[in-house]
Amino acid sequence: MTKVFIDGSAGTTGLRIHQRLAGRADLELITLSEENRKDPAARKDALNRADVAFLCLPDAAAVEAVSMMENPDTVVIDTSTAHRTADGWAYGFAELSGQREKIRTSKRIANPGCHASGFVALAEPLIREGLLLPDAPLSAYSLTGYSGGGKNMIAQYEADRENPLLCAPRAYALGQEHKHLKEIVHVCGLSRAPLFSPIVCNFYSGMETCIMLSRDALTCKIGDLSDLYRSIYGEGLVRFAEKADEEGFLSAAAFSGRDDMQITVTGNEERIMLVSRFDNLGKGASGAAIQNMNIVLGCDEKTGLIA
Repeated sequence: MTKVFIDGSAGTTGLRIHQRLAGRADLELITLSEENRKDPAARKDALNRADVAFLCLPDAAAVEAVSMMENPDTVVIDTSTAHRTADGWAYGFAELSGQREKIRTSKRIANPGCHASGFVALAEPLIREGLLLPDAPLSAYSLTGYSGGGKNMIAQYEADRENPLLCAPRAYALGQEHKHLKEIVHVCGLSRAPLFSPIVCNFYSGMETCIMLSRDALTCKIGDLSDLYRSIYGEGLVRFAEKADEEGFLSAAAFSGRDDMQITVTGNEERIMLVSRFDNLGKGASGAAIQNMNIVLGCDEKTGLIA
């Protein structure tokens, strides 16, 4: 039976992973008592006893956890930002060309960021296939539920329901230095970072990432974009939808509580919007981490997931 340890199981991502794995008969969860949860010796022992270790930690703590690893057979799946562009780490978005096999054979897997997942799913295939110019001046925004901000933001939103500033969407990372931009540029092969506006909204979970394109950024027609997405995103956890709207609207909460992602193309031949919708805690975090573990273990990628 596969032994699994979640380092940081009390955090939002760790809790969702634990919920998804708790009922699986093929796994044995290694748990630490509350008093040992932050004890370095106890954590080190658990990390090295595990066949698969999920790191649901801040960046510095994730780096520290990796430094504790002595068992060469333990597969580490890091949900932090720390290793997403690092050498020797597989990037854990399996739907990218060639990435599934890298994940399958790797002992070090970096889980993608939530906003980055939505952007990469849309842009990377287009750039790889030459439909989108790598130096195109891209503009994107991404709506997220407040659970994306972790425990402190969840507590803020749920304790102050009447605050008008929290009731409305709030743009952040105003200096155009969001931590996912480095990952986006690296994975997509962009020659410059996009203009990117993340926006937190007053709902618990869900995400909608939109890339805005003008015709001169493309080497193709709008129908070619749909054709490519249709060919690569079929019956798996990322799926293309011809018509995804709800009577002319696209809700960012449509995939809340799920672990899959929907891709669609809207607009016209001159002004185009690419849209990915998913759960920031699902395919944007915990669901992707479990999918990566499933790939490593050789079982169905959807095992234990809601899709």
